[in-house]
Amino acid sequence: MADTARLSVRDIRKSFGAHEVLRGISLEARDGDVISVLGASGSGKSTFLRCINLLEIADAGEIWVDGEQIRMAQKGGRNHPASQRQVDHIRSELGMVFQSFNLWSHMTILQNVIEGPVHVLKRPRAACVEEAHALLRKVGIADKADSYPAHLSGGQQQRAAIARALAMKPKVMLFDEPTSALDPELVGEVLRVMRALAEEGMTMLVVTHEMSFARNVSNRVIFMKEGQIESSGAPEAMFGAGATPAFRQFFGHFGG
Repeated sequence: MADTARLSVRDIRKSFGAHEVLRGISLEARDGDVISVLGASGSGKSTFLRCINLLEIADAGEIWVDGEQIRMAQKGGRNHPASQRQVDHIRSELGMVFQSFNLWSHMTILQNVIEGPVHVLKRPRAACVEEAHALLRKVGIADKADSYPAHLSGGQQQRAAIARALAMKPKVMLFDEPTSALDPELVGEVLRVMRALAEEGMTMLVVTHEMSFARNVSNRVIFMKEGQIESSGAPEAMFGAGATPAFRQFFGHFGG
């Protein structure tokens, strides 16, 4: 169906021991949406992203990716994915970019980018190599294909990580504070790549502290507080007259 949400999350809940980290989060991302998720440390933003990608398993709620619900089963009173095959399939449709790059240090940048398409998607190696070179050109590090991650700057490593995620041809890109581990002078080069992806229509969910990105690139901003969505809306409303006192106070810490 043409208007199926690329990503739909309904009433997600997650606790670690007695601490309830997510207290009923719902969100829908349609084709081409760029949603920035903002909030103070400890508000549950990264846990929320990790639940979507099944790096953490939510205790309750539903997750749908491109119209397909992730099936859960109960085991020992806890949620578990019902099918590992489905988990692998869903993960291939959700590109994930981490705060700390998570590149494989023993592989060249080119090998990092083709690993998923070749071994997970079982695509022909030659085609994957050709596409990988195109993706490295796209993110501005074509000359680093044969380098190892340790020889790249943080900004270059993060752009390589973006290329690696894109190589899987995901339906949705998830970014977990992609610039927070970078030196300030390297942040811009990663944000430029993300802005270009947004302009091309990639559906993106971005946990970030980069207010300018949230304000100028997103079409929706979500503000999380204490495991819940405290407020959400279009950037012009969220950063303007529609800001709640809690969001205004949060935004004020960033010089807004």
